[in-house]
Amino acid sequence: MKLKCPICKQPVDSETNVEFPFCSDRCRERDLGNWAMEKYKVAVPMMDESEPEETETDERTQPEPPDTDDE
Repeated sequence: MKLKCPICKQPVDSETNVEFPFCSDRCRERDLGNWAMEKYKVAVPMMDESEPEETETDERTQPEPPDTDDE
């Protein structure tokens, strides 16, 4: 697969370059530094933290109806 390096925009081939998707170790480290300096941000939270997570109820945790033997 051929793409461009996300840092310097040089062409990179996934089959020949061990640093893929980067063209070099320098670009890889620069990208890591960008993350460390919070230059990249996730735009939208994955889930709304104000709402509690819903848990599915397991049928085994439901109380069993009383056993009635009408003999």
